[in-house]
Amino acid sequence: MLARTAAHLYWIGRYMERAEFTCRLIEATIRLTALGDHASGDRAWRSALSVVGVQSEFDAGGEPFSAAAVRRYLTLSEDTPSSIRACLAAARDNARAARTALTVEAWQAINRAWLIIRDRSRPGGPQATLNMIEELKAEIRGFEGAIGRMLRSEGCWFIELGAVVERGDNTARLLDVKYYLLLPPGQEVGGALDRDQWTTILQIVSARTAYRHIYRGPLQPWLVADFLIFRSEMPRSLAASAGEAVELLGHFAALSGRQGAADRLARQRLDRIEDLDIVTIFQGGLHEWLHAYIGENAALDAAIARQFRFG
Repeated sequence: MLARTAAHLYWIGRYMERAEFTCRLIEATIRLTALGDHASGDRAWRSALSVVGVQSEFDAGGEPFSAAAVRRYLTLSEDTPSSIRACLAAARDNARAARTALTVEAWQAINRAWLIIRDRSRPGGPQATLNMIEELKAEIRGFEGAIGRMLRSEGCWFIELGAVVERGDNTARLLDVKYYLLLPPGQEVGGALDRDQWTTILQIVSARTAYRHIYRGPLQPWLVADFLIFRSEMPRSLAASAGEAVELLGHFAALSGRQGAADRLARQRLDRIEDLDIVTIFQGGLHEWLHAYIGENAALDAAIARQFRFG
């Protein structure tokens, strides 16, 4: 496969995964703000900007802060690569460049998602935004289903590799912002608002029911962290993302008979996760550990680009 085609497929995986995550983040933030007062609502929307790493970019734009402004920025902005519009536009551009490596169903799902948002100038109120999010999520699920029916070969593997790299980054940022930023000053850790926020975190990663199946008791923040870091049966956990990256890179190695720096970094990261537990991470500082993980994920992304000559 040509390196430029591989790069297009890899970035389709990343952008579609990012679009879905941003959809879920907006949906959960709308629902969370309906539970609290104005101040906690503003803090929730600021945390949403922080999760996707665009707080400073939003502030630099000069628009007065409001829930409506953030909803518009995260859905329709053309100035940030993390907005839903920007992700779907980039995914579609990459898909057009790699049409021969995609199935018709995968292309159509990307294109339909783009058409939902292409001509919108504003997302509307909270309910209108939720309605749009539901339409987009349905098309993104259609894309994921189409990828699951592709031939198990390089094209499919590159898309899935991009998705798991993006997924690990998203989950780590989500956990970090919750522990570091979200609970307002003066609010009780373990109180009603704190529990609502942790429930929302699980909702963003589609894991509320799964959490209850594994942990038979009241919701506990340290157990949510354990769940989203170590439980490999949870598809959006850091352990699952790290394990999938190793497995997918192994497919390429088996095909070519060679391994590279990306294989070594992915295996080392998985080994470090498997040697840890949540108590050890908390003792050393969850915020620090998650920042290190995000850095490792960026290094892996760069190694993949070098190994498969994306540049």
